[in-house]
Amino acid sequence: MGKRIWTVLVLALVSALLAGCTRFATLEAPTGSLEAFAPPPGVPGAAHAPDQILVKFKPGVLPERAAAVHARRGGQVIHVIPGIEVHVVRIPQGRVPEMVRAYLLEELVEFAEPDYVAVAYLVPNDPGYAYQWALPKIQAPQAWDLTTGSSAIRIAILDTGIDQDHEDLRAKIVANRNFTTSPTVDDRQGHGTHVAGIAAAVTNNARGVAGVGFNAVLMNVKVLDDNGSGQYSWIANGIVWAADNGAHVINMSLGGPATSSTLEAAVRYAYSRGVVLVAAAGNENTSSPSYPAYYPECIAVAATDQNDAKASFSNYGAWVDIAAPGVSIYSTLPNHTNRTGVRNYGYLSGTSMAAPHVAGVAALIKARYPALTNAQIAQRLLATGDPTTGFTTAIRRVNAYRAVQ
Repeated sequence: MGKRIWTVLVLALVSALLAGCTRFATLEAPTGSLEAFAPPPGVPGAAHAPDQILVKFKPGVLPERAAAVHARRGGQVIHVIPGIEVHVVRIPQGRVPEMVRAYLLEELVEFAEPDYVAVAYLVPNDPGYAYQWALPKIQAPQAWDLTTGSSAIRIAILDTGIDQDHEDLRAKIVANRNFTTSPTVDDRQGHGTHVAGIAAAVTNNARGVAGVGFNAVLMNVKVLDDNGSGQYSWIANGIVWAADNGAHVINMSLGGPATSSTLEAAVRYAYSRGVVLVAAAGNENTSSPSYPAYYPECIAVAATDQNDAKASFSNYGAWVDIAAPGVSIYSTLPNHTNRTGVRNYGYLSGTSMAAPHVAGVAALIKARYPALTNAQIAQRLLATGDPTTGFTTAIRRVNAYRAVQ
């Protein structure tokens, strides 16, 4: 996946901060989910945490010297993200640009940045499509003739949570972790439960829906709150935690338009531990980068319709790696009140729905060929897909059967 030169983006971020302009990150969110954040000029709907930033010190900086910098600049460390050693720093409300600028002036600081906010990728659903049309489209039944996966393979769903007692999911959840301010690991939004069902709902149990990963199990890593948005520090924590707790595949049906050294460090950390990272490309119908999908360690997933054509909303471009069905996808929804307005099962559309199809196939590959590295699994996914139309570059739609042959 030889992708993207984005030095210009980093320079633009630093330039904007030095000019005193607040930089933000969002994607399309459910109405009102970012209502507490005012978007800056030129970045519609964008947001970051108003009272904290992310700081990384250069290698070898002693804790007491780092503490002296925080004391001098007026920042309070509330958490250090393990593995990548990024400090989550509490600052006075509304002073993000000047505090980032102040930390960047410190010789011992490697980087400082806002704690951006990402949101779940989701567009309104259309129930007119056939029930789980995506499974025969990607030849999942033929793949299942060769392998039904393994309960030893863990797919971490970094999202709004997973319904804890859903009839088609509860037996699959092997771990729960909440990095948000929500009081529960459960899913009150609906997005995460839908994504989880696509990836690995209980299959062949005479009820509900089938999951692409068949026997793969689920790690519920809540990094988006009950409105569907989440700070980059939450997501970075979730990536690191999943990698450290046995995830073979991480699915991130979320993203934001701002690059982040913290988020990239977490992605690289997980990748270095052999994890396959799958991320939605976004729903803005643009070739502009979305993060974390844009990072070369992630498999960036666009969405296609029943005709293998680009979904009208799907992002595209040379940085996108693969496509998967993402229009009117039928899957699990919480069995309690949630923001989608639908319970138990229903249709949603988005690159959020495309990504877990790829994550499920990655889990099947890992089960059938356990010796393959994450890079080899990614290569196999990209090389075995079917042609698509409507994209500006030649990307393929995932084919489960050919991927596991």
